[in-house]
Amino acid sequence: MRIVLDPNVLVSGLLSPHGPPGRIVDLVLAGAVTLVVDDRILAEYREVLGRTRFPFDARDVAALLARIDAAAEHVAARPLARLLPDPDDMPFVEVAVAGRVEALVTGNARHYPDVDEVEVVSPGDWLRRLS
Repeated sequence: MRIVLDPNVLVSGLLSPHGPPGRIVDLVLAGAVTLVVDDRILAEYREVLGRTRFPFDARDVAALLARIDAAAEHVAARPLARLLPDPDDMPFVEVAVAGRVEALVTGNARHYPDVDEVEVVSPGDWLRRLS
């Protein structure tokens, strides 16, 4: 199973490891799920996880991102002719389309209105489909 993971799911999974986002992070780290990324997504993960409002140790973040980078499938995504409310969300759609993933998993589906190129699902919905 190949997915694109919105940073909000990664953060939620690290902050609360027993909920659906935490289960997804566990699946990714165990190699049961393949993340599809590009350099923009990895940079966004690094920026978000490095925010001072989160209690993450910089060394732990670096180790996690190194694992993700090594295990992920890297794609080269082309720009899509569409706009989202937040242009910073476009790389996630572009990578999902380029990587032909099964889903873009996010806790904020409203950030991806009218995206029909890829299925946008919540962590809970994605886990239900998986099992």
